[in-house]
Amino acid sequence: MKSISSARRRWMLGAGLAASGLASPALAAPAADQSTDRTWTRYVNPFVGTDGTGHTFPGATVPFGMVAPSPDNADRGWDYTSGYQFQNPRILGFSNTHISGAGIPDLGDVLLMPSQGKAWHAGSVHFSAHKARRSEMAEPGYYSVQLPSHQVKVELTATPRVALHRYTFERPGRVQVLVDVQHGLHFNEPHRVKDALSNLNAAQGEITGTVHSVAWVERQASFIVQFDRPVLHAELLPMPSGHKAQRYVLTFEVDATRRLGARVALSTVDEAGARNNLQEVLGLDFETARNQANQHWNDLLGRIEIEAPLTQKRIFYTALYHALIHPSDIADRDGRVRGPRGEVIQTRSGHYYSTLSLWDTFRAVHPLLTLIVPERVDGMVQSMLEHHAQQGFLPLWTAWGRETYCMIGNPALPVIADAVAKGFKGFDHQEALRAMVETSTRPRPQAPEWAQRSWDLLDRHGYLPFDLEPHGEAVSKTLELGYGDDAVARVARTLGQTETAQRFAQRAKGYQHLWDAQTRVMRGRDSRGLWREPFNPDTPTSPLNNPGDYTEANAWQYTLTPALHDPSGLRTLMGGPEGMERWLDHYFTRRSQVNKHLGQEALIGQNAHGNEPSHHAAWLYALTPSPWKGHALVERIARRFYQDGPHGLVGNDDCGQMSAWLIFATLGLYPVTPGQGQYMTGLPLVRQARIHLASGTLRLRTGASPPIARQRPHRVEVRLDGQALSASTPITHQALLQARTLDFQVVTIS
Repeated sequence: MKSISSARRRWMLGAGLAASGLASPALAAPAADQSTDRTWTRYVNPFVGTDGTGHTFPGATVPFGMVAPSPDNADRGWDYTSGYQFQNPRILGFSNTHISGAGIPDLGDVLLMPSQGKAWHAGSVHFSAHKARRSEMAEPGYYSVQLPSHQVKVELTATPRVALHRYTFERPGRVQVLVDVQHGLHFNEPHRVKDALSNLNAAQGEITGTVHSVAWVERQASFIVQFDRPVLHAELLPMPSGHKAQRYVLTFEVDATRRLGARVALSTVDEAGARNNLQEVLGLDFETARNQANQHWNDLLGRIEIEAPLTQKRIFYTALYHALIHPSDIADRDGRVRGPRGEVIQTRSGHYYSTLSLWDTFRAVHPLLTLIVPERVDGMVQSMLEHHAQQGFLPLWTAWGRETYCMIGNPALPVIADAVAKGFKGFDHQEALRAMVETSTRPRPQAPEWAQRSWDLLDRHGYLPFDLEPHGEAVSKTLELGYGDDAVARVARTLGQTETAQRFAQRAKGYQHLWDAQTRVMRGRDSRGLWREPFNPDTPTSPLNNPGDYTEANAWQYTLTPALHDPSGLRTLMGGPEGMERWLDHYFTRRSQVNKHLGQEALIGQNAHGNEPSHHAAWLYALTPSPWKGHALVERIARRFYQDGPHGLVGNDDCGQMSAWLIFATLGLYPVTPGQGQYMTGLPLVRQARIHLASGTLRLRTGASPPIARQRPHRVEVRLDGQALSASTPITHQALLQARTLDFQVVTIS
């Protein structure tokens, strides 16, 4: 464990320089970090992505944890989906649940704010404080900041289900803490709480309660806040119009230690569940919890070791950290959880994973987890099946166990298919296939009118006609449903259900109806088969801003979606390997315009790396005569759009998807076809790496390949345990697990 002062220097070196524009870009340091210290957490900067559109938070959490205490600068708006922006000096307080990198706000349960010398009372209205910016620091599992006007240092850490706060005041004596049960993160609705009950036990120093709220989802959160000192005095603040939950000002007496501790446990089920979850920290002091959190992170981060310059290590391990925050296991200690319909489930595995940003994370996060955290995968799939059992279809995008109906397609399907293809057996495969088929065929009458409710149009036309799809996104929906249908077909084939496999394999070809050979993009068609007119393939659309045929993207970006399940079929439409190369060349050079609200960020030509539909694009050069162009683009994306500082992510991290892309790019592998249990090869961004798999250690090695070499024509000779591989042939997951060496050798083409 590094000292607090050295940890502060670590993040200030990266975050401070980056904020001033002086940080070095990725891959720029001249020599590899030769440190033999195996403390991987020392490379992590939790402030990366907290400035701008990354929407990450700097607070404390453990991998896949239920709680995440962190500062909130504001409680509403798109910029504050995680509650925090690095440049905002004002802190409202410290709430205990957060989502990392999302595009819509929710959670932010039970805000606490300590103070000394303020003499708050029932008439007080101002409780926020400005932070001492240079005091703010964070590391995995820990956050701290000084609030000079409140005369207090705040420290946060966490276990899986309990947030721990430690407040150190300037002197002994009377201190106060605001406990705001009304607080929460939301888009713009000031009255998110629908009803709430809470109870103060002053002698025991605790508040218990349950809040029913509506923001992104409608949900229930029960809690217990337990202080390590009795409450001397309590004031209930008046409720503003529309508020339904209490706000308390509690007074305590601190001794010569000047410290006050608080523990916050939550439950989706009830207050008894929250109290039982609190047993997780029985006999655990703050420092021990902090050390345990750090060690938990260190154990997982160390499953990949890279040889790289210091700056690149910091970027890489911070990305790995962000990729392992979610999904969040929200089951109580007894395995109970409140599911998508609000009914209590007794989980089979004892785990229930939510914050499933599946439209984003099926692409790279879940394939990454199958490699380095395989012990979690069965529980994640089982959670999806239990979600299906209550809701009637597999999850789309969940928060706190509830369905948001956000985004499109059936993104749980490739996650399950990938687990089946990779040999995971901790769930019933027949049950999984039934859930996949029902998710792809059953009507969803309870779904919002703008969400997928039936399959009649798709079955009748083979695509969704834009004149009959009332809420837009017809092209994107058709294309996204294709990879789900392909996933069903593959699992059915594996389980010997030939008829089901043929049915869904045929439906997965629906994208072919939308290929317009004249404009060479996927284009909207109406129910008579006529193309959308007028048509501009450069125009991005979004269901929230300007409804059209595409989802946070334009025609160029969505044209590559079928490659997520049928890259060879798409290549044929484009005119074979040479035709795909010409198409990609045009795509990566055609002019575009930045629009962060329509997914148009981190642009190279039409490729918008700030949003997920573009994430696999550069890797498709492996299917062309010039794979080296893809190597150069992957390196360019990594260097330009991932940096070591608060502004180090361009675009929402989306529960780790942006970060997972970088992990795979660094290793020279990418799951272009998630759901099929394989990885496309590229060219690693490091000379050596070791992946500690469940089956043993895989060592990745590459010869000297400075960035300039990637810009010149070259070929990469790939050998798995000495056996030569074709650059266009993916490596199967099983082959990686069995191998011990993966070698990449660059040969310049004269």
